[in-house]
Amino acid sequence: MNKKTGFGALLALILLTITCTAPRITSKTVTAPADSYPAVVPNPTAVYLSPEASMKTMYLPKGYHLELVASEPMIKEPVAIAWDGNARMYVAEMLTYMQDADFTGEQEPRSRISLLEDTDNDGKMDKHTVFIDSLLLPRMLLCVNHELLVNETNTLNVWRYQDTNGDGRADTRTIAYRNDAYSANDANMEHQRSGMDWNLDNWIYLTYDPIRWRYSNGQLKADTLPSGSGGQWGVTHDDYGRLFYSRAGGEIPALGFQINPVYGTLDFPDQYDAEFAEVWPIIATPDVQGGLMRLRPDSTLNHFTAPCGQSIFRGDRLPADLRGDYLVCEPVARSIRRAEVLEVAGKRVLRNTYPRREFIASTDMNFRPVNTYTGPDGCLYIVDMHRGIIQQGNWTKPGSFLRQAIDYRGFAKNTGHGRIYRLVHDGFQRSEKPKMLDETARKLVTYLAHPNGWWRDNAQKQLIALGDQSVVPVLKQMASHQQGSTTEPLGHLARIHALWTLEGLGALDKETISTALKDPHAQVRKTAVWISEPSIKQGDRTLIGLLQPLQTDPSPDVRSQLILSLHYSPLPEAGAIVKAIASQNTENELLGSALQRSLQKNEDVKAYGRKLGVLPEADRSLILAGAATFKSLCATCHGPDGKGLAMGGGSMPAPPLAGSKRVHFQTDKTTVINILLHGLSGPVDGKTYADMPSMDANSDDWIASVLSYIRYEFGGYSPGPVSAATRPAGDTVTTPVLDKKGFVTRPLVSPVVRPEEVKALRAKTAGRIQPWTLAELEARKTEK
Repeated sequence: MNKKTGFGALLALILLTITCTAPRITSKTVTAPADSYPAVVPNPTAVYLSPEASMKTMYLPKGYHLELVASEPMIKEPVAIAWDGNARMYVAEMLTYMQDADFTGEQEPRSRISLLEDTDNDGKMDKHTVFIDSLLLPRMLLCVNHELLVNETNTLNVWRYQDTNGDGRADTRTIAYRNDAYSANDANMEHQRSGMDWNLDNWIYLTYDPIRWRYSNGQLKADTLPSGSGGQWGVTHDDYGRLFYSRAGGEIPALGFQINPVYGTLDFPDQYDAEFAEVWPIIATPDVQGGLMRLRPDSTLNHFTAPCGQSIFRGDRLPADLRGDYLVCEPVARSIRRAEVLEVAGKRVLRNTYPRREFIASTDMNFRPVNTYTGPDGCLYIVDMHRGIIQQGNWTKPGSFLRQAIDYRGFAKNTGHGRIYRLVHDGFQRSEKPKMLDETARKLVTYLAHPNGWWRDNAQKQLIALGDQSVVPVLKQMASHQQGSTTEPLGHLARIHALWTLEGLGALDKETISTALKDPHAQVRKTAVWISEPSIKQGDRTLIGLLQPLQTDPSPDVRSQLILSLHYSPLPEAGAIVKAIASQNTENELLGSALQRSLQKNEDVKAYGRKLGVLPEADRSLILAGAATFKSLCATCHGPDGKGLAMGGGSMPAPPLAGSKRVHFQTDKTTVINILLHGLSGPVDGKTYADMPSMDANSDDWIASVLSYIRYEFGGYSPGPVSAATRPAGDTVTTPVLDKKGFVTRPLVSPVVRPEEVKALRAKTAGRIQPWTLAELEARKTEK
């Protein structure tokens, strides 16, 4: 058989897969479950329940069931999982996390990653080995070929581990990404990165830190995201590479899903309504940070407070209406939300699939779902940390509302447990088990058309890791093959994955892109625009000519991507296309203005350092360190622009910083230092917000850097000349000298807060447990 015939046969096999493989279970769109929602249990017990007993406490819509995949003593304190290409499961176990309310021993390197295997393919793990031991709270996992990439708490370094002798234990360890600047990070461990999600675009995304990674030859190459990445615990993507984050700190169940963070940040107040932010537990919720204001009259949690572990379901073994839906955990409510992802005038909008109820809810007080995943078998997997205390020690200090609930209910007794569940449905049939680590590249290509998104993603990743160029011709055929229908269920997904696999192999050409730009499916056309950005940046006029007809594309997604991608072009023709789209869509908030505003803000952030140059190097270093922390942590409540966050018509979780007199760069520093050291409670400028937690567990340098950035960025700082008539109130210059133009020439007033100032005030307020109120701070603000 010659090469041409071989590729033809392979393409035929792929097309057969596309057209003949379908989900085993189908159903119509569900608007409400047929069964009734359980009544709230008003006085639940925190007693430990076995996995079997705990599953009996679970509410699920009719037809759905949970199966136990693994539990204690095989695993303990699981927080994240990852599968390799042969469906072996790696489990990150935080064995020292909150073993009591005082977080005793939490920073000891005694955690681990376990390797679990299902040797008889019955769906339950029956083989366990400790793959890596003596870790400090491992938090990120990613399987690439035969290696496992791992990140631990308090470091941004990522290591590659491999088992070379087949005993189930890692015996090699090499660095994949080094950034020792983070190794001394003493911030609250809850406020650190998570994720390592290999997205459709071959970039690996994480939360908190303003970077993304590209994997090449065993190394992670960093790319800066000027406006930050967003999110807190968890990041996921859908079939088209759209990312979804959540922010427990800001009590935001979903954000960042309008545009890729490389283009900036864009969220809309109406991307879900106020009711979406409410939660509907079937159990009273005494252990909530924030106290009674977070509870309904029936003592149930009234609002998301710990959204995390989100995923888009992309499997093929559950009802078809679940595919593409957004799932997010709420461990304080002991529930999991399911939401439909809708498109309204080009914007993504979320809607609770089951109004005023949750998809999964439990009356077991120790049920703590923290992560969800689409698995290799096409089902949904749930990681249940299964413990009494879920909040980190910064929120469980003696005297707090939460600590009283922990001590009264005995939550600290429940540690050392953990479960992994599989969600199945009536009629579920187990699928084949993948063996991608043993497959040829040509066989892996066929999986790009698989109905389960897990298979497509991992086949693409494995092909890129192998770097086998022999499959490039068939990938090009696959990317260009069009069935002539815009409604074919899965064929367009195969073409999209083929395009991105070619991109990952460095084998994408203009002919393939040109064909994809004319594809009958809008998402393929959008992909073609997105994937052509390198040529756009180079000023390729021929390509701009091919893109021009798409300015009137019927799909808002295609036109949106044009605006985003053409922003990088130096050619006036590109700008003309963007202006044409905006002028033709003035009634559309997204296309008319929002995308371009986000891009411009992103450019402003890139130029961030312009006014830093006049400050001493030590001051610049403090501000830049604080900027990284603010974007990763503080922005989750105060907003990346310091103007606060409000979504779904709800109130802001924290007050705006921009324009606040308390953060002005020339005002007294003691107020803001005290707030960050010990927290803030009560009304702020006449409005009520969630309590600001204490940050005194962090170092003096950390607190000084954050406050320095806040005063620099949001406190009206300007290093240039100031008009005598408009000199800021409180200007400390007592003998201003006017130049010929009437401007004050004065010594520069630095906005920075010095670590020694924090140290002195820390010593002066040592022993304080309760957060401050503004009334107290007003009385103390002149103290030195």
